[in-house]
Amino acid sequence: MAADAPLRFEIRDHVARLTLNRAAAANAMNLDFGRHFLDAAIAAARSEARVILLTGAGRHFCFGGDLKGMVGAEGDLAAYLAELTTYLHAGLAHLARAAAPVIAAVNGTAAGAGLGLVLGADLAIAARSAKFTTAYTGVGLTPDAGCTYWLPRAVGAKRAMEWFLTNRVLDAEEACAWGVVNRVVDDAMLASEVDALAAQIAAGPAGAYRRLKRLLAESDPGYAAQLARESQAIAAQGVSAEGREGIAAFLEKRSPRY
Repeated sequence: MAADAPLRFEIRDHVARLTLNRAAAANAMNLDFGRHFLDAAIAAARSEARVILLTGAGRHFCFGGDLKGMVGAEGDLAAYLAELTTYLHAGLAHLARAAAPVIAAVNGTAAGAGLGLVLGADLAIAARSAKFTTAYTGVGLTPDAGCTYWLPRAVGAKRAMEWFLTNRVLDAEEACAWGVVNRVVDDAMLASEVDALAAQIAAGPAGAYRRLKRLLAESDPGYAAQLARESQAIAAQGVSAEGREGIAAFLEKRSPRY
């Protein structure tokens, strides 16, 4: 992929690296990103890489969906959201089915679908300055990216519901205590810690890891169906009065009027 592509993909030392590459937009997801994400996820899953690493270029991991792109879709917002989640969810499903364990290296903020990327990873390491928020209902939308599937399993049903309703911001230590990430490291050590973990896993028994990952994934068969339900819900909510008002208020830096 070109250096200026919205997502960079490379394989080095048995590690497939997917770098979200819209730093100027806090790595927010638009349709072009969605297409590249799906392509990269397929390539990573089909490769002989022993580890798949997700990280974000620049100051932030991922702000979630690109609200400016949603506004630009105007009357076709439902179709826009349905198309975006089709790419995103298909990519997430490929990563979930991939033989290699997936590691998320979280720098800066992970919000909305960015949080979904973290939750869907097999392991996650956060920089100490990282922040986490669900964000969706704050702009009048419903969750996607597997958040309604993974979050209750990570933090419990009541805590998940509270987080979806309030959109409070968790710092890295809170996120670790809640089970959203495995470990918190100093910002300057994030890259080296993740590389060391990736190297350790890459040197391990790939066949055992593949079967372990499949056993855990197949212990609950509902993930793919939940991704489909999320896609339908956010597409419908995006064109509702609440969705339009929530997005407009965020971009205009004012409180929404529901």
